[in-house]
Amino acid sequence: MRAISGGTPAKPVTVPGPTAEHGLQGHLVGFVEALRGRGIPVGPSETVDAGQVLTVLDLMDREALREGLACALLRRTTQRATFDGMFDLWFPAALGERVGAVDVELPVKPDGSVDILELRKMLAELLIQDPSGEQAQQLQALAAQMVEQMGQYQAAGGPSFSAYQTLKDLQPELLVSKILAGLAQGMDNSDFDPAGFDAEVARRTARQRIKDFRGTVEAETRRRVAERIGRDRVATYGVARQAEDADFLRISQTELDELRRSSQRLARVLASRLAARRRRSRRGEIDLRKTIRKSMSTGGVPVNLVTRKPRPGRPDLVLLCDISGSVAGFSSFTMLLVNALREQFSRVRIFAFVDQTDEVTQLFDSKTPLDQLTRRIFTESKVVGIEGHSDYGSALEGLAEKFPDAVTSRTSLLILGDARTNYRDPALDTLRQLVDTAKHAYWLNPEAEKMWGTGDSAADRYADIIEMHECRSARQLTAVVGRLLPI
Repeated sequence: MRAISGGTPAKPVTVPGPTAEHGLQGHLVGFVEALRGRGIPVGPSETVDAGQVLTVLDLMDREALREGLACALLRRTTQRATFDGMFDLWFPAALGERVGAVDVELPVKPDGSVDILELRKMLAELLIQDPSGEQAQQLQALAAQMVEQMGQYQAAGGPSFSAYQTLKDLQPELLVSKILAGLAQGMDNSDFDPAGFDAEVARRTARQRIKDFRGTVEAETRRRVAERIGRDRVATYGVARQAEDADFLRISQTELDELRRSSQRLARVLASRLAARRRRSRRGEIDLRKTIRKSMSTGGVPVNLVTRKPRPGRPDLVLLCDISGSVAGFSSFTMLLVNALREQFSRVRIFAFVDQTDEVTQLFDSKTPLDQLTRRIFTESKVVGIEGHSDYGSALEGLAEKFPDAVTSRTSLLILGDARTNYRDPALDTLRQLVDTAKHAYWLNPEAEKMWGTGDSAADRYADIIEMHECRSARQLTAVVGRLLPI
C-alpha cells in the first residue's frame, strides 16, 4: 500500500495479492461463516444456492453480485444492514487504493494543505447532479481520495484511517442549502413554495444524498482499515449489528423500534418451542397402572406402553417489570413479547413499577400502538411515587399487599429488572414469600453477571432466593424465556 501526501498526482498502484486461500469457493464459505458469526442463520442449502449464484452472475458487476447473494442467503429484510456491511468487507470495491481514485485531485492551498472551501463546492456540485452510475463512481473516487489524504493518521500499529477525521473539517451537512439551491434550479420557480411539498421533497433529497456520501466515506474507511488489521476485527465493531443482538442497556431507539416490530415473530418462535416441549413431556409420561393391566394379555410382559392423557389447563403467568429509564427498553420489549404469548397461558397479568407497583395488563390491547405503551403506563397507572427512583423493596411489598391474589400456587412469577435498589431496603423476606408461594419463579436481569452486587445492586442477594438469569439481548432473552416458561 502506498502513501499519498496532499495534492500529489497519480502514482503507481500496488495491488495486494489474492486473499482467498481456497479460491472463490473457500471465500464464499468464509463469508457464510462470518454471517453466521453475526447472528444470520445460513444453512447448507442456502450456501449451495449462493454457490450457484456465483456461477451465473457476472462477478465484475459487484452490485448484481450483492443482490444475488442477498437473495440466496437472507431470510428477513432486517438482516440486510448486517449483510451489506459484511459484503463490503468480504467483497471490497477495490484493493489498496482505488485505481480510478488517483485521477481525482483534491483542491489544495499554496501551502499544500487541502482547501476545504473549494472541496465543499466540488462535493456540492457532484451531489446536485442526478444520481447515475458515473456520478456514483465520481463520488466514490472522491471519497477514496479524501480518506487517503485527509483521514490517515498514525496509530500504535502503523498508519490507519478515520472517517471522523476525514469529515470533521468538511462537515457535509453544511451543504444542504447549496444542494437545495441547485435542485431548485431544475424546478418551475413560479410555482415553487419554500414551505410546500416540493421544497420538503428537495430537503429530504439533499439530506439523503449527504447521508449517502457519509456512508460512502465510512465504507471506504472500513475497507482500508480491514486491509491493515483484518476484516474479522473490523466486523466486530464496524458492521451494523442486528437488533436482536443489541445490548438492552445501550440499545438505540431505532433498534428498539425494530425489536418491537419483531416481537410477534419472536413470540411465534417461542410458541412453537413451548408446543414442542409440551408434546415431548406428554409422550414421556407413562401410565403404569394401565400399562400393567394391558400386559395381562401378553403374559405380564409390558409390550405396549400406555401414556397418560394430557391434563387440560395451562399455568398462570405474572410479570413484575421495572420500567425506570435505565432498563425501560428491556422491560417494554419483554412485556410485549410475553403479552404476545397470551394464548400459551390461561391468564397473564402484567405489573409495572418504578417505586410503586400497579397492574398494567389492561393497557396491552390491540388498539394501542407499540410506541405509545410506555407513555400510557406512566400516564394511566400509579407506578411513580414521590422520588421517581427505582425501589425494588417497595415494589415487591406493593405487589404482595395490593394484589394478594396475583401470586398463587399455580402461578409462574417472572421478575424483570437490574436489581439496583438505590441503597434502599430490598425486602428480601417479601421476595422469599412470593417465591415460596409461586409454582415457578425466575428473575431476568439485563446487566452483565459480573456487575451483580456492585454499587447499589442487590442482585447477588436476590439470586440467593430466586433463580436469576442474565438477559442482555433479545436473542439471549428469547432463549432463556423459551427454556424457562412453564408448559
